[in-house]
Amino acid sequence: MKALVIVGVAAAVLGVGAVVTLASIDFLRAMAGDAARPAPSPRVSTGAPLDPAAQRYLDAVAAKDADAVASAFAPEGLVVDVGREIRGRDAIRQWAANEVIGGVYTLLDHTTRAGGVTMLVRFQPGGVGGFRADYSFDITDGLITKATLEYA
Repeated sequence: MKALVIVGVAAAVLGVGAVVTLASIDFLRAMAGDAARPAPSPRVSTGAPLDPAAQRYLDAVAAKDADAVASAFAPEGLVVDVGREIRGRDAIRQWAANEVIGGVYTLLDHTTRAGGVTMLVRFQPGGVGGFRADYSFDITDGLITKATLEYA
């Protein structure tokens, strides 16, 4: 009788392990499928249209184009990335290539303000995981002059 109980418990443990393993495999397949799909256009479907300079920034990241990210900024543009200052297109291009390109943005909300836009985004570095962030772009003559990035 004891042997049957042990066999029954062992079978139950193996069955649960198989279910957990299959669920994990399905989860990993779904993640891999998401990574293989192109990123959706990071546009907001409601409210005022996003400022074109901010949209160019998001589109450049989606296109994995560090040159286009830098081109969204004024020549002496400034990125304040959690207190760290990156100034000028060359430095912004390098920052984008090292820290932004390959990531995926989802624009959750935005507010147009005098001289710029504030955005709530979800950023997934490397296209996985991710976090929410508040981005504030000062914009003059169609170019970002200052981008302040704060992470939640």
